[in-house]
Amino acid sequence: MAHVALVGRKLECPTINLGFSGSGRMEPALADLLAELDPVVFVLDCLPNLSTEQVKERVEPFVRRLREARPKTPILLVEDRNYADGFLKAERRRGNESHQAALAVAYRRLKKAGVKDLHYLKAERLLGADGEDTVDGSHPTDLGFVRHADAFAKALKPLVTRAARGN
Repeated sequence: MAHVALVGRKLECPTINLGFSGSGRMEPALADLLAELDPVVFVLDCLPNLSTEQVKERVEPFVRRLREARPKTPILLVEDRNYADGFLKAERRRGNESHQAALAVAYRRLKKAGVKDLHYLKAERLLGADGEDTVDGSHPTDLGFVRHADAFAKALKPLVTRAARGN
């Protein structure tokens, strides 16, 4: 029921989940390893594992390195899901907002610098507003993963469809 498997089923395509369970920190060596793969699209969903300072320091060099190695492969940057209890826990909410703002700045800078086929998925699309989709305000339940999968599939479908057509 993890969202990556659900997305694969929704889009009828194989998926590879390199979920690093808290260790996906956008190190340069990881960009080099990912570049050895030849996927239809790269999905970079690392914000939960990074501090705001790391987002500022690492996202742009990571994307540039990946883009240099795979100039035609779309890249989707994903904001960190909003904490379901962020309305109660201001520190958690501020952390989300800070991470997301830093990622948005990196995205805009990369686009302005001419990085092509770079896409963005906002946090507001990842979970619902009913509080039923996380176990602890953070980690998704099956419902949370279904909602994640719906958001990811919507963002990825045009990229996967385009690749299937050979564009």
